[in-house]
Amino acid sequence: MPHRSDRFPSSPSPSSRPALPSRDALAATLRAAGCVFAEDEADMILAAADGDPCAVEAMAARRAAGLPLELVVGWAEFGGRRIVVEPGVFVPRRRTEFLVEQALALAPDAMVVVDLCCGSGAVGAVLAAALGDGVDGDGVDLHAVDIDPAAVRCARRNVESLGGHVHQGDLFDALPARLRGRVDILAANVPYVPSDEIALLPAEARDHEPRVALDGGTDGLDVLRRVAARAPAWLAPNGRLLIETSPHQTPGALTALTDAGLHAELAVCEDRPARVVIGTRRVGGEG
Repeated sequence: MPHRSDRFPSSPSPSSRPALPSRDALAATLRAAGCVFAEDEADMILAAADGDPCAVEAMAARRAAGLPLELVVGWAEFGGRRIVVEPGVFVPRRRTEFLVEQALALAPDAMVVVDLCCGSGAVGAVLAAALGDGVDGDGVDLHAVDIDPAAVRCARRNVESLGGHVHQGDLFDALPARLRGRVDILAANVPYVPSDEIALLPAEARDHEPRVALDGGTDGLDVLRRVAARAPAWLAPNGRLLIETSPHQTPGALTALTDAGLHAELAVCEDRPARVVIGTRRVGGEG
């Protein structure tokens, strides 16, 4: 007859379990893998692992292999909120906080908000949280759109708790028709990397983020032009379209907004750095 201990193996003794690595040791491992902010990343991994040495080891290995830190720990900080980020979804960039700040400064009483090309839904979530219940206490009507099913699933985790709605489809085609002519803030963090420059992106983006969230066509402005052309029909009087762009694409982006009948202007933040083109549907204008 087998011994009782053979039939019912005991749990490993505490002394046989791997030890939790120190912050310094973990930071050294990450720094050797090329992580510039190794100490900060070590803190985030240790917090996400919640005292589990095996989890720390697995996360450190994934990070050392080049997986973006946000995908390793499962979230990104954006606009003061913790945004859930899942594999295969675009990681929100801190520079895009400038777009949110511009939207809130220009339309502090916005009641209808649309987040096109929403990815994780970070922009829409932060806008909705900041706008709160609005001036009438009715709550912000938030709608987020993405063509990628993985992004839509992730965005629902960030947006629906705020009362928002997430739609899958190609830009405006996914929106409820009742929003036409009523959108106060139309935030569109469109893909704007020229197709032949995708290969030049850092490996974290090139290898781990969906091409549909990065590729803006030959000159990087294909999606921006499509958004600008249809935006006036969806914007409320004095509603704003805000799109992030790059320095060399700024003239073309401004032209696209002007050609669509919007009043176009540029906002720049040198510190992050970030550039946002803003199109306003003037009262009495086309749309």
